[in-house]
Amino acid sequence: MSPMRAPVPVRRDDLPSRVTVWEVGARDGLQNEAAVVDTATKVELVDRLTAAGLPVVEATSFVRPDLVPQLADAAEVMAGITRAPGVRYPVLVPNDRGLDAAIAAGATEIAVFASATDSFARRNLGRPMADQMAMFTPVVARARARGLPVRGYVSMCFGDPWEGAVDPGQVIGVCTDLLAAGCTELSLGDTIGVATPGQVRSLVTGLTSAGVPIGSIGVHFHDTYGQALANTLAALGSGVTTVDSSAGGLGGCPFAESATGNLATEDLVWMLDGLGIETGIDLEALVATSTWMAGRLGRPPVSRVVQALGR
Repeated sequence: MSPMRAPVPVRRDDLPSRVTVWEVGARDGLQNEAAVVDTATKVELVDRLTAAGLPVVEATSFVRPDLVPQLADAAEVMAGITRAPGVRYPVLVPNDRGLDAAIAAGATEIAVFASATDSFARRNLGRPMADQMAMFTPVVARARARGLPVRGYVSMCFGDPWEGAVDPGQVIGVCTDLLAAGCTELSLGDTIGVATPGQVRSLVTGLTSAGVPIGSIGVHFHDTYGQALANTLAALGSGVTTVDSSAGGLGGCPFAESATGNLATEDLVWMLDGLGIETGIDLEALVATSTWMAGRLGRPPVSRVVQALGR
């Protein structure tokens, strides 16, 4: 008995008609791999994701090689990928040096990575949360002066392994600071996967009430407690139209041991297809890509849809 190859689409009028899937597999998905993935495989992954119709493919990160050795070949990856018209290839940069390297590599869009908690800021950024904007503001200003869009990631928006529950006011404060510094969009990160749909809806409402445009808000869920799709649906119902995900469910966070895999892109696309929401993504091609990548990594894919359709 073969599986269904596509869901039955049933539209809901309270949800957006189109969603932008922000693919993070080549960056966030691979950064925590213990064995270094060769450059050619990374380039092929980005190119395959592009061919599958992903509108945004986060390509790499220009971070210190000693901190994230998996992404030490960022410049080589950027030189090797085939950039398709209309597809965005953002890269993560932590500081001015990273921005210089990204610009030299031809990056046309960047992202910075902030924290909604002090504990994670100290571990991930090496400084207290109160000082993080001093690190990001000049980077964002320089990038914006060159006409580059800048995304502001905000980690630990719903829970922190060291501090527990996170005050939504802290998250809103970091988000408004990033927008004031010049960020063009935000990504709300459930870094350890503890959020539930009510929390998601409440935080999005709090942000819009604080003047944050709904169009600038994206969401980034981890599936640690099996809540990623439910949380995504709650975000969509609140007006969010950008969702981060990782092909095959790759990834976690090297600075938070309890953070397991990202929401799998295939699982997200199956749900969106079933809701009649346009993405422009070829699910079969995406499944083939994640099946191929799992083979390169030597382990089965995490995505339930890949497991079902890749047989």
